[in-house]
Amino acid sequence: MNVWYRWCGLGVMLVLLAGCGGNGNDTAEAPDEPEQVAQPSPPAEPEPEVEPFAEPVAIEFAVSLGSDRRLLVEGESNLPDTTRLQVVVERELSGVRWQERTTLTGGRFQAGPFGSGSGLPDGGYTITVNLSEATVQPSEVRARIGERGEHLSGPLVGTSRHGLGQVASASRRFLIGSEPRRTHDNVEVLGVQ
Repeated sequence: MNVWYRWCGLGVMLVLLAGCGGNGNDTAEAPDEPEQVAQPSPPAEPEPEVEPFAEPVAIEFAVSLGSDRRLLVEGESNLPDTTRLQVVVERELSGVRWQERTTLTGGRFQAGPFGSGSGLPDGGYTITVNLSEATVQPSEVRARIGERGEHLSGPLVGTSRHGLGQVASASRRFLIGSEPRRTHDNVEVLGVQ
């Protein structure tokens, strides 16, 4: 019988709660409010049109060998300022590489010094300056060269190894040593300054 009272008490509670909720037939009118008309938002300012990069890519650089027998690379380019470049120095005999990222400022860049603390041994070296893929370039550079480098042109331009569009690369060979070697290649011999 005790259980029966509990069920009855629960039923009474449910009826009371249901009575407090209303039945949804209320016809009270809301006070008259002026109808709101959605105003169109002002048009967003269009981004200024950026002139695509239209001239052939040019990357020129010079290499100097310091008294510590380490290389310093300095150059210039017609690419937009803040372009990210990567300079790679590779010893031909062993394949050992040194690399550094740099940014074009005022049409100029500098990287280095390259080499170990004891300096570079005599031998042949290849120095390469690479324009990285457009995906890693700042937005203002991508706006000029294209999202996949499609505005790049000239003999230095080629397709990225990873299929990420067009890139540019300039490369030169150098010989380091106190005695110039006999060579038929177009190579520059560097001496210690």
